[in-house]
Amino acid sequence: MRPEGPPGERVMGMTQYLISFNDGAMDHITAEELPDVGKAAHAVCQEAMNAGVWVFGTGLQRQRASIVATDGVVTDGPYPETKEVIGGFVVVDVASREEALAWAAKLAAACRCAQEVRHLMPDPELETMLREADR
Repeated sequence: MRPEGPPGERVMGMTQYLISFNDGAMDHITAEELPDVGKAAHAVCQEAMNAGVWVFGTGLQRQRASIVATDGVVTDGPYPETKEVIGGFVVVDVASREEALAWAAKLAAACRCAQEVRHLMPDPELETMLREADR
C-alpha cells in the first residue's frame, strides 16, 4: 500500500516504473476473448488506482511512429532495424522494484502477455517545477 501524501504529489521513497508490452504481444487473443481480457486489464488498473500507485497508462494504436530530428525534420519510423515497438504501457509509483514486478505480474495475467518493467529516472528539478505549476 502506498504511503499517504497530498493528492497529486509523489511521496518520498516512491519510485516510478514503466510496465509495458510489445505491439503484437496480444495478437494471440481471439475477438471473442478480447472483451474478457479488456475487463481483466481494467480491473487491475482500477486496483492500482485504488492502491494509489497508478500514474498513467494506455494502449498505443498500431501505426508507424513519426521521428522528429533535432533540426525539426519529420520522418516515418520506427527505423527498419527496430524489431519491437511498444503496444501499451502503465506507469506505477511504488516503493520497490519488487512491488513493480508484482503489478507487472497482475497485468501479464490480465492481458495474457509478458510485461517489461523499467525504472524511470527521477528528476528532482522537474518534480519541483511540477509542484510549482500546481500552485
